[in-house]
Amino acid sequence: MNRLLAFLCLTAASAAFAQPCPEKNLLYWQAFPPGGESDISARHQQVVLKKKCPAIETIIQYKPGAGGGLMWGQANMLPADGVNVYGINLPHIVLQPFEGQVQYKTDDLVPVYWYHYTPDALVVPETSQIKSFGDFLKVAKANPGKLNLAGSGLNSANHAAHERLDAVFGVKTTYVPFKGTGDLATAVFAGHVDGAMSYTAFAINNKGRVRALAVAMDKRHPLLPDVPTFRELGVDWIDGAYRGIGMPKSSTPEQRKRMSELWAAINSDPEMKELAAKSGFELVNIGVDGMDAFMKERVRVYTDVAKKMGLAK
Repeated sequence: MNRLLAFLCLTAASAAFAQPCPEKNLLYWQAFPPGGESDISARHQQVVLKKKCPAIETIIQYKPGAGGGLMWGQANMLPADGVNVYGINLPHIVLQPFEGQVQYKTDDLVPVYWYHYTPDALVVPETSQIKSFGDFLKVAKANPGKLNLAGSGLNSANHAAHERLDAVFGVKTTYVPFKGTGDLATAVFAGHVDGAMSYTAFAINNKGRVRALAVAMDKRHPLLPDVPTFRELGVDWIDGAYRGIGMPKSSTPEQRKRMSELWAAINSDPEMKELAAKSGFELVNIGVDGMDAFMKERVRVYTDVAKKMGLAK
């Protein structure tokens, strides 16, 4: 009897775990080019998903452009078959529609899971004569508008962080948008720009090629122990970018729930936790059950950001 009970419990647990696995290959659409944080995340998820759902493949597709806006403008053209998902980013999907140059509105998109967060980080090439944030301020104040800082996209997390940097420290630098972090990397490494308003993940994954000057965290990052937080530098700045997945608006509540559960299983996997930690990603878990409240709060926060950037009245 005990053996039978144990078998039934094991079978039930296996069935409960197996339930989220798709019946066919997952098409995972990326809004940014290969090589950036979204792509790195997708590759991590691809590895863990193969372990959890060995019968299917995760096929990563790329549709970059307009700082992610090209993909998001076409997101609802994807088949509502339960296996087409696309990457989404905050604050991008709130800030971009304010400008009016993209073909979507925030409410057109259907987030089903937010899986991680990457704090803002100011970086310079390792070869730069700017060795500290103090050096950066001296150079920026002595040469208004001369320092060029790369970032991923317009009206994105990097763009918002750049505007904030200039405002709170009383400097004027020039923002240079690229299609994604993967595209700006070469420009930063080669010194074609003076630095980048990027993320902790970029600084960590490119140690030896870039030098982080400050991070927007409540305490120093364990993989960047010598880099001060903006709080240490006198500014209460804890912010960055959220990454998640969405599904077409025509998808069913059942499809969204199932994909949300699948991503929750991926995020809870020890291998995913290890991969995220090594790459500087802070895991979060916001699924369909908590999505409405989370998005309402984020829209409120980023609408205020949009006003400060001059995008919203």
